[in-house]
Amino acid sequence: MRKALTVAFALLSPISAGAQTPAPATPPVATDVTAEQIRAFIDGLPRDAVSDRPIRTVEVTGDSRVGVYGVYRPQEFPGGANLHRVNTTEIYYMLSGTATLVTGGSITDPTDANPSWQRGSGIEGGASRRVGPGDVIIIPGHTPHWFSELDSDIEYLIFRPDPDNRIPLR
Repeated sequence: MRKALTVAFALLSPISAGAQTPAPATPPVATDVTAEQIRAFIDGLPRDAVSDRPIRTVEVTGDSRVGVYGVYRPQEFPGGANLHRVNTTEIYYMLSGTATLVTGGSITDPTDANPSWQRGSGIEGGASRRVGPGDVIIIPGHTPHWFSELDSDIEYLIFRPDPDNRIPLR
């Protein structure tokens, strides 16, 4: 679990060849989300539907937010395709189970769930890959994504760097 957090936060730290932003007057405080907290949170999620809920969301340097979410997805409910019309990237870290994840392409049978979110029955023309424990998948905002097949129930973390401060703090 510590490895997952290290990988995710390394991916969230942009490397810049240019000038860096000056340090804030008051240094920010680090936020811990322990393996025990993650396991307890995911174990407490409902088992009869897809659960995608915030474990912790915080403000970070640079006037943006980062969220850590826990997800339980039962095999019998793979869910539909999603397109988030926002700049928030989703970084999946697979904890358990295996599935086929499709990204990119075009959503089939699209409907607007709200102005920033489109759903559909699947994806045409996307890139398909098998995912399982330890895998990391980076899904930029505005990218269709869909679990087309679940071999089992799956559990994963989503790290959401949010440059537009859309996600509520928790």
